Amino acid sequence: MAKNTAIFLDRDGTVNEEVGYLDREDKLMIFEVAYDAVRLINAGGFKAVVVTNQAGVAKGLFTEDFVRKINAQIQAAMIEKGAMIDRFYFCPHHPEGLDPYRVICGCRKPEPGLLIRAAADLDLDLSRSYMIGDRLRDVETAHRAGAKGVLVRTGYGWDESQDEASDLNRPDYIAPDILEAVRWILKDRT
Repeated sequence: MAKNTAIFLDRDGTVNEEVGYLDREDKLMIFEVAYDAVRLINAGGFKAVVVTNQAGVAKGLFTEDFVRKINAQIQAAMIEKGAMIDRFYFCPHHPEGLDPYRVICGCRKPEPGLLIRAAADLDLDLSRSYMIGDRLRDVETAHRAGAKGVLVRTGYGWDESQDEASDLNRPDYIAPDILEAVRWILKDRT
């Protein structure tokens, strides 16, 4: 039986506005096009999976429970608009963080650990999956996992330069936002 495919989404700067550290609920502003994008992912037969670094946990700015609360608010907003995220994964670690989060781990992007964990949990074929993010490290994460990577020009993406890209983090496509990225993916897979 064929495995599932996924479109992995970075959170801050891709699904919602980049605000530095999202450390208060009133800072959460979901891009309007994100609802359409996730609905297209759902309709296209992909799993919609958010994978995000949350170094603010390691830096003592907020807790893992707060990250889960924000993710739940994103999910509730998505459901209200007829879309659904299949799963959220986050890395709370940072090599310069506070104990017990001060570790070099395999789940902090650009390491592919979150994608590998999602693949095991959701029976995913990473070679047929994609990642959308606003940083070259998101693209690198995708490539390290065997997926394709799309850079969006929202969040930090407006400042990310292909001049800085190597073979490992060179985007398979660059889109103005998450919706255009998903539209490209739907064309690319056929």
